[in-house]
Amino acid sequence: MTEEVGEDGRVPVAEAPLPLPVEFEALYILHQEGFHELALAVLGTNDAAEWAVHRAFLEILRLWDRLKRESEDLQQEVWAIVRRTVISEHLLSLREQMAALDSGSGLYAALGALPPRQFDVMVLRYIGHYDTKRISWYMGITTRTVDYHCRKARERLSPVYQRILKCQREDTV
Repeated sequence: MTEEVGEDGRVPVAEAPLPLPVEFEALYILHQEGFHELALAVLGTNDAAEWAVHRAFLEILRLWDRLKRESEDLQQEVWAIVRRTVISEHLLSLREQMAALDSGSGLYAALGALPPRQFDVMVLRYIGHYDTKRISWYMGITTRTVDYHCRKARERLSPVYQRILKCQREDTV
């Protein structure tokens, strides 16, 4: 089967948009702005954020039938896809950058060594300045789980923080 090409070189059939499932369109309308804000906070530029969210929604659309059929918690599944396609690459890059920074205190290396969810919560809370409820929504976890990951991250960072305070006290004496 061959495709007919118009005088302008375009293939008319390829230009017609495919119909999207209504539920998917609703998901897009409800969450695109929030996902874009998150991607912008992580990536820093509007173009990068738009491209990342676009890729995430293409992945969600590709898996849509399976997600609807098999997901116990569609929002959490969607978040996992968004996190993987929009955030993970860049958080991993940020983790590597932080681990490579030498503050002399080991803080950046300690942040870079946090488990993924703890790192994400710390970045969203302390760099993105998001409250627990918003982080919970973005990550598809409960507010109690956000607080748990934040508490565990602070516990892991506590020895480094204590060393920093000790050094500061010694410098002022």
